Amino acid sequence: MASSNPVVPLDAQISQADALTYWNSVPATASGMLGGYPNISRVDMRGSLNFLEKLRRLHPSSSLAGSFARGVDCGAGIGRVTAGVLSKVCDVVDVVEPVEKFAKEVHDAKLAGKGTVGEVFVTELQVWEARVKYDLVWNQWCLGHLTDEELCCYLGRCGNTVQEGGWIVIKENLSTDPMAKDVFDEVDSSVTRTDAKFRRLFEEAGLKIVRTEIQNGFPKHLLPVRIYALQPQARL
Repeated sequence: MASSNPVVPLDAQISQADALTYWNSVPATASGMLGGYPNISRVDMRGSLNFLEKLRRLHPSSSLAGSFARGVDCGAGIGRVTAGVLSKVCDVVDVVEPVEKFAKEVHDAKLAGKGTVGEVFVTELQVWEARVKYDLVWNQWCLGHLTDEELCCYLGRCGNTVQEGGWIVIKENLSTDPMAKDVFDEVDSSVTRTDAKFRRLFEEAGLKIVRTEIQNGFPKHLLPVRIYALQPQARL
């Protein structure tokens, strides 16, 4: 006899309260942001910059000339990517970060580029509403805290806020589950999605992949990391 118990979606287990409790327990350091692997930071940032360079070279008609006027680092943590990547390619970088102690660190971050930090929004991604248009919307290692529905809605808003010729970039771990399923992490209350799931959600949000590739150079025992550049379908 089939079970009468309804199947609960995996992402229904995500708890924003549990996630915030976890991140508030983590030190505001590169090691804390990177799960105890601060040595991957340089490789990660180099991969991100190379990806952006390839985007602009291969899609010159879609990219903006010179630096991006304004970018936003969503789920920025202490501003590691803001300082090491976005400040090199954007004149101004806004920040969205729900953990207040991390957001405070962004103001004091030593920027590697000439860009400056603009507004810092201490709020969760699923409720954040952009006040301006952005040339580059960056999301890295943060979207696992949103349910599928929340992520789809959030990505739809990103599509509405990105400037003509700009990009939405997503850089996230991928599930390696042998059954090709998403995986829930009880430690930080997040979901690691499959590439197929990401692609489905992008399509549902009205976004199309312009370019994607796997981040190289990370230790083999870590989850694979894929980076996607997206634009609204209507503009392609």
